[in-house]
Amino acid sequence: MEKVGIGIIGCGNISGAYLKAMAGFDILDIRGVADLNQAAAEAKAAEFSVPVSTIDTLMADPKVEIILNLTIPRAHVEVGLKALAAGKHAYSEKPLGINFAEGKKLAEAAENAGLRIGAAPDTFLGGGHQTARKVVDSGALGLAVGGTASFMRPGHESWHPNPDFYYDIGGGPMLDMGPYYITDLVNLFGPVRKVAGFATMLRKERTITSEPRRGETISVKVPTHIAGVLSFENGAVVQVTMSFDVAGHKHLPIEVYGTEGTLLVPDPNFFKGPVSLLKKGGDFEDYPVDQPYADGNYRSIGLADMAYAIRNNRPHRANGELALHVLEVMEAFERAAETGRTVEISTSVRRPAPLSESLVNGVLGK
Repeated sequence: MEKVGIGIIGCGNISGAYLKAMAGFDILDIRGVADLNQAAAEAKAAEFSVPVSTIDTLMADPKVEIILNLTIPRAHVEVGLKALAAGKHAYSEKPLGINFAEGKKLAEAAENAGLRIGAAPDTFLGGGHQTARKVVDSGALGLAVGGTASFMRPGHESWHPNPDFYYDIGGGPMLDMGPYYITDLVNLFGPVRKVAGFATMLRKERTITSEPRRGETISVKVPTHIAGVLSFENGAVVQVTMSFDVAGHKHLPIEVYGTEGTLLVPDPNFFKGPVSLLKKGGDFEDYPVDQPYADGNYRSIGLADMAYAIRNNRPHRANGELALHVLEVMEAFERAAETGRTVEISTSVRRPAPLSESLVNGVLGK
């Protein structure tokens, strides 16, 4: 099968994980890496033995079919629109955009151009989450009741070398971590119908405790603790908390409840993790994780799936419709907090097909 040319724009902290994982997918042909900071692009190219390029060169390269957009969230739509204008498909790091309006603009531009867009997270394609999906699809949980989704940490300034954008417009725990949790829930339950929520910003400044900027103070411009409820089209009701303000807790990342059982889902920030199932009247038991991509960091499998989808003329899983729906849901938490009202979600989306439908000899291959 002919490889798909990839041009990577953005050589920041996350790019290393992508470049490392991309080497495991034969369908991907890295045509070059580029960044506004040329030194960063050159360093990343040297580290992973890939070509260094410029943004304009990648946009003009006829062998580049997909632009992988690893820029900061505030630049995701801008770069995506440029890629579409250059005749390229566009796949970005999460979120699709920093608000629903600009995400919708990108989706409309892709539709008008007859091109694809996609976005992380793709962790829901990992073996742990695909196994959880298999349990849900089997009917073992009975009727969908609800669940909980919890991400609560003190904040990224304790580990990230440049945490400013986590607290700037387009940042915050919902736009940063919410995509993992809400995408995984949509993969399990389907689309969200309504959102209720509250949001707080307890501190206007944060002190960096990581190197090399330890001691510097950064401004906070977004809510840092968000809690609310998702009402799904299938009737499930899920409690959600995303926070950069909590010192510690004992909640599991995701629990899913049904009338006949309860499912403990792996951390959606990772591809792997244990799956546990309780059947009514029994105890929790480990459920065998029998789906591939459960033994490492495959952060680019969504891109590879998109490449195979292009070659095989099928829908890709980490697609624009899914990313736009998740973006609208995330924004709805803050809208609900501001208005004091439940927010109706205008978009809907089909659950992505199980990854098993595209496996060849146990790996993604069609």
